[in-house]
Amino acid sequence: MTANAIGPLKGDEPGRSERKRRAILDAATEIFLRHGYLGASMDDVAAQAEVSKQTVYKQFESKEALFVEIVSGMTGSAGDKVQLEIAKLGEQDDPEAELLAYAERQLIVVLTPRLMQLRRLVIGEANRFPALGRALYDGGPGRAVAGLAQAFARWSERGLLETQDPQAAASHFNWLVMGEPVNNAMLLGDDAIPEAAALRRHAVDAVRVFMAAYGKRR
Repeated sequence: MTANAIGPLKGDEPGRSERKRRAILDAATEIFLRHGYLGASMDDVAAQAEVSKQTVYKQFESKEALFVEIVSGMTGSAGDKVQLEIAKLGEQDDPEAELLAYAERQLIVVLTPRLMQLRRLVIGEANRFPALGRALYDGGPGRAVAGLAQAFARWSERGLLETQDPQAAASHFNWLVMGEPVNNAMLLGDDAIPEAAALRRHAVDAVRVFMAAYGKRR
């Protein structure tokens, strides 16, 4: 008699549980982003995930815990993509070219409608979940600036940039690149997210201004 004939394999249940958890998270993400925190219900999440409400509460003890998991997961995923790019900076000999490539990729990662919707949602719930605003900052711009500061310090040590304060320089660069596009998208909606060509022009201008301030003097 095979193992399947007498019941599920030992590893089947964890796999099934993980699939249900993923389905719940996917469904809840869509519902939270569409209806906001107050407009979302665990009944709707269960229905869209095609699981029982009991299963939802087995995976997440409350709507608050589900919301925190979604925000943390989306923020962490976007932050990981940005950090992969930052890790490559500071080793090459052409800061301007490397920063331009990084700026374009960062804009593409951050300026996605879902991440902009998440930012608006977290800001709207800041009083209810103050720790989530901090988590969004630490996992997003705070993490990016810290990584950039390390890259700028390496370039400065090699004489390729002139930064007395790499942390301040990193903050300046981050806001030169992200400030206007993110503010427009946050306040004016997804239709205000520029096309790829416009993002590239913005990245070129931001890097040019940064290099005028911090580039190696010839």
